[in-house]
Amino acid sequence: MGQREERIRRLEGIARELRITDIEMISEAGSGHPGGTLSAADVVAALFFDTLRLKPDQPAWPDRDRFVLSKGHCIPIVYAAMAKLGFFDADLLKTLRKLGSPLQGHPDRTRLSGIEASTGSLGQGLSIAVGMALAGTIDGAAWRVYCMLGDGEVQAGQVWEAAMFAPRHGLDNLIAILDNNQVQQTGKVTDILDIAPIAEKWAAFGWHVIDIDGHDMGQILDALAEAQHVSGRPAMIVSRTRKGKGVSWMELDPAWHGKAPNAEETERALAELRGGA
Repeated sequence: MGQREERIRRLEGIARELRITDIEMISEAGSGHPGGTLSAADVVAALFFDTLRLKPDQPAWPDRDRFVLSKGHCIPIVYAAMAKLGFFDADLLKTLRKLGSPLQGHPDRTRLSGIEASTGSLGQGLSIAVGMALAGTIDGAAWRVYCMLGDGEVQAGQVWEAAMFAPRHGLDNLIAILDNNQVQQTGKVTDILDIAPIAEKWAAFGWHVIDIDGHDMGQILDALAEAQHVSGRPAMIVSRTRKGKGVSWMELDPAWHGKAPNAEETERALAELRGGA
């Protein structure tokens, strides 16, 4: 097995671990958003364990890359990655959504070191990321800003204001990732407010667009590498995914947008995820 294959295999294994931890956390909490967390797991694994320049023991390291989770309700998959990296003790994962816990149901930068932006009001994260990227450009900083959005989220008008602003200011230190998992809270994106043709829209706004299978680790790594070499404009990775990926009976079912599995469902989900090892 070559180095690339080993790298891909390692990250696929991490993504599976993150999915398992995610389901355990949401089940323990009794509430949460399994669908959109599971769809994002592969990209999150590639970002946190291969791409982002971070120092978990120094979360405020000035030269770190910044990650903004615009679809803030999907933060448990990021908490899982942060715990595995050593940002905080893994035992804290059991406190997800508990009163007083730093691991709130939406990211809160005032409660947890390593969180760059408090998000959850959908449509706002890209604007925050654009502001960070502009500041980095003005300062001549080497770090990059990565922002993950949801497909239902990009129905919001503020997203497109930010989308216009970033290319005009040449923010090539900004890489956005659209978790295009096809389903939002109450149904399919195509049925509620279709965003297609989404890649063409971002390209028309002046972004360098890379369209990938968001569950193919090789494509994810190639896209992140390509995005880092874009000059003079921001990059958008359209990551085509399946909501609930990894748990067959959750996939593409809107019912699993925002509810926790019960004890029996949790065991079924974990058995399926562990069976992929």
